Amino acid sequence: MKLLEGKVAVVTGASRGIGKAVALELARAGAAIAFTDLRRDEVAAATEQEIAATGVKVKMYASNAADFRATGATVDEIVADFGRVDVLVNNAGITKDGLLMRMTEEQWDAVINVNLKSVFNFTRAVTAVMLRQRSGSIINMSSVVGVSGNAGQANYSASKAGIIGFTKSVAKELGSRDIRVNAIAPGFIITEMTGQLPEEVRREWAAKIPLKRGGTPEDIARVCLFLASDLSSYVTGQTIHVCGGMNT
Repeated sequence: MKLLEGKVAVVTGASRGIGKAVALELARAGAAIAFTDLRRDEVAAATEQEIAATGVKVKMYASNAADFRATGATVDEIVADFGRVDVLVNNAGITKDGLLMRMTEEQWDAVINVNLKSVFNFTRAVTAVMLRQRSGSIINMSSVVGVSGNAGQANYSASKAGIIGFTKSVAKELGSRDIRVNAIAPGFIITEMTGQLPEEVRREWAAKIPLKRGGTPEDIARVCLFLASDLSSYVTGQTIHVCGGMNT
């Protein structure tokens, strides 16, 4: 029997990058997949087909994770379609980098809303479902910069640090109902976004990492699988760094 056989997993921001890798990893472990992104486009449709090819039930939902009411409606639709929610991966996120003195209110608000408020929105929406089930695993995607900070990313670092505090608090609230809440803090992960950085910049990043390489979306996805499954049944309120030793 597969690790997540009979489970339903919700992954936000999963059309591409880390979110897509997570959705595919959970699907291969047997979980039915409900995933969201801002809009249904060719990329989202292709991801849906790729997940379906693993043999599990899958459906993509066009939803703005930063919108409280839209999130509630999306979760209601997911529960109507799938019957339950066993795993939630809060992965949706954006960057709008800039030095603080040049950062606009729009840049600040956009990153906080998409990265942090979305975690509140989806977690709150699925909590009632998981409380009825008396089980669940919630996984929040933070970042090493939420711990160490990074020049030019005050908004992003603040949002990711907020996720860590949120994770610890909600883990204490929901633990008595066997609902676990953990965070993952990725380091330098090679995605479409980071792949566009100049080669020199990527080499400088790698030089600072004890393992001397960037991570892959699959590196994050495998830790997600651990936290989603019963292999981590006594793990909650934790932030697991997946950074090649970058924050050691």
